[in-house]
Amino acid sequence: MIVLFNKPFNVVCQFSEHKPNNGKEGHTTLKDFISVPNIYAAGRLDTDSEGLLILTDDGALQHRLSDPKHKELKTYWVQVEGSPIDADLVPLRKGVHLGDFTTRPAHVRIIDEPELLWPRIPPIRERKAIPTTWLEIKISEGKNRQVRRMTAKIGFPTLRLIRYAIGNYTLDNLSVGEWRKL
Repeated sequence: MIVLFNKPFNVVCQFSEHKPNNGKEGHTTLKDFISVPNIYAAGRLDTDSEGLLILTDDGALQHRLSDPKHKELKTYWVQVEGSPIDADLVPLRKGVHLGDFTTRPAHVRIIDEPELLWPRIPPIRERKAIPTTWLEIKISEGKNRQVRRMTAKIGFPTLRLIRYAIGNYTLDNLSVGEWRKL
């Protein structure tokens, strides 16, 4: 079984109750949206990231989708602070050193704001004097906070990160907070 879920901002990718160690109230989790038993996320999205999450009860599929050695392409829509030009994106296309590893070359291009974008709650912080730009970034890795670290490394911090696709699975016809069984 495969379940596609459009994960909202501020949702933790786990079914168990989220109990932060700072004494504050926990975040919303997958159990607040999805009622299908015995499925698990094939990969994760950070709490502050949005978009496509694939859940399955098939361990082999889960491994294939989440293990970087299988090179499953993941497509992200990334809103960055500032106005990069094509030349600014060259390091991402070559691979950037992030301290603990060097990324594989990414497919990166500047795009218009995606048409099927939904409002983020709460909205991103905006500065009147600093424009924002949307990028489409395709990578076959998926290390901890990798896309955010990549854009920060080239001087354009990520403000909003949405995973649009994993391989041939996409967010098409899936509203934020909705899930669909395939």
